Amino acid sequence: MELRIESLVRLPDLRAADELLREVWGAPCGEPPMALDIMRALAYTGGYVAGAYDGDVLVGVAAGFRAAEGGLHSHITGVAPGRHGQGIGLALKRHQRTWAADRELEDITWTFDPLIRRNAYFNLAKLRAVAEGYLPDFYGAMTDGINDGDASDRLFVRWTLGPPEPPEPLEEVKRADLLTEDLVASSFTGEPMRCATPADIEGLRKTDPVLARAWRAALRDSLGTALAAGYRVTGFTRDGWYLLDPLEIS
Repeated sequence: MELRIESLVRLPDLRAADELLREVWGAPCGEPPMALDIMRALAYTGGYVAGAYDGDVLVGVAAGFRAAEGGLHSHITGVAPGRHGQGIGLALKRHQRTWAADRELEDITWTFDPLIRRNAYFNLAKLRAVAEGYLPDFYGAMTDGINDGDASDRLFVRWTLGPPEPPEPLEEVKRADLLTEDLVASSFTGEPMRCATPADIEGLRKTDPVLARAWRAALRDSLGTALAAGYRVTGFTRDGWYLLDPLEIS
């Protein structure tokens, strides 16, 4: 596979992007995850709209706008069903980084659902973006197919555009469980802690929505409260744990 990333400006290309995003979010006839007219306006006025192509096939889309603080806010990124794990999301993020650097922007920000393990690992461990805040029900009720019936809590992250730092090895320190895989929560200890996530929250929303909502509430109370109380996320493990350290020792 040879990926090609291109800025999308022409209306036919933007229509194809709209169709792909609808497919990814499971909203073919309902509310689109990003309206076509908004993408058209962004592309025309100097915002970021790009597509990833495998040959002539559109397999990924990303769009964002310039933020007031001098950066790019990446509002949406979608990869075609069945194409995850093929480097498409990474290629789009690298294209965003080049696009932002060419315009002398300072950083790229975006939000993601903190319950989705693969996104947390990609954003925090692979890209090394920094989590800056937990945003409860940030978008309000959503009817886009993926998020139906769940609060739209998001983690806000920032990816600076300076020279990339080499990855730091995760220190083998003893961590208390702030939230376990069995949804058992504990109080803060002032020491390094860790916070579990479900293996497949998207599947859980369909098979056990009550448990999915319990995970949402538990993560909000644990991870959200930890960030507000002076902890920061310093890593995310492959098996789905947020690593948390108090600011004074990190």
